[in-house]
Amino acid sequence: MTQSRRQFLGQLGLSVAGISAASLLPTQTFADTMAKKLSFDISLAEFSFAGELYSGKMTNMDFPARAKNEFGINVLEYVSGFFNNKHTDQAYLKELKQRTDDLGMKNNLIMVDGANIADLDAAKRKQAVEAHHAWVDAAKYLGCTAIRVNLGDTSKAISGAPDDPAEEAAKAAADGYHQLLEYAAKQNMNVIVENHFGNSTDIDWLVGVMKQVNMPNAGLLPDFGNFCRQRSKPETNDIKGIMSTKCIQEYDRYEGVKKMMPYAKGISAKTHKFDAAGNETETDFRRMFRIIKDAGFQGYVGIEYEGGIMSMYNPTGGYLSSSEGIKATKTLLERVRKELA
Repeated sequence: MTQSRRQFLGQLGLSVAGISAASLLPTQTFADTMAKKLSFDISLAEFSFAGELYSGKMTNMDFPARAKNEFGINVLEYVSGFFNNKHTDQAYLKELKQRTDDLGMKNNLIMVDGANIADLDAAKRKQAVEAHHAWVDAAKYLGCTAIRVNLGDTSKAISGAPDDPAEEAAKAAADGYHQLLEYAAKQNMNVIVENHFGNSTDIDWLVGVMKQVNMPNAGLLPDFGNFCRQRSKPETNDIKGIMSTKCIQEYDRYEGVKKMMPYAKGISAKTHKFDAAGNETETDFRRMFRIIKDAGFQGYVGIEYEGGIMSMYNPTGGYLSSSEGIKATKTLLERVRKELA
């Protein structure tokens, strides 16, 4: 795409208005006026139900109905791990799509945690890229607009091992990412990257990779909570171990999101805890959404509540249940959207 969404909306407004006051304004001035309005739709990230999904109390197939019936949310963001390797099973995908179609849902994104497309070994990197092809295909079949990938080794994130040297990793990431983007472009699919772990939590590194790639179907998924540059070493190599770690060094989240916004094709509104007034205790949502508003973003903001799974490993930590946390996040998003509109 050669024009931004903001420019498109500005031009659309001019054409619809016809002979009006708006038509007397320069196009750029009108586009800038549009950018000052905060407008987004709310989606739901499946990881918000991680506790239920990991424990077997819920399955991937249950996700669409819960999103609609419990929370009135119609846009879905899946997580690859909860497909249980059935993303190449056409019968499985057909049933999932039928369920979402029957409910009037939109499948928007699959968050893919797979082999490392930024592997320093060229042969392994190529294999990792090819392994992601099936996720692009599955996302296309379900009607998604994008998959989210990692630029790094998830096993290192789990074990607490340091990531690959930044300069070498950036070159490998740009190469592997570019290969996958080329495949996805044939399916008219975006491939977006989240600040997730390791090198990708250094936003200058991440933006540098984006500049190297420079493809229209590339983009970022700013996550409010994933800016920890260095964590304490987990005591166990599993989800419990990760949840028990402490952040030692963190990239400033507000500065990080600001730098990511020119490339953003979605937002991940991560939440953990809320105060008595319903505000998230770790992220100032009003400050964050002023940044998002100033960037002219208009798209989906995904609820990703992690307190539910954290409460499984820390029951006295003061976390809400998954359902309560999702509702609290939705209420907060709606309030901020109204206040900053």
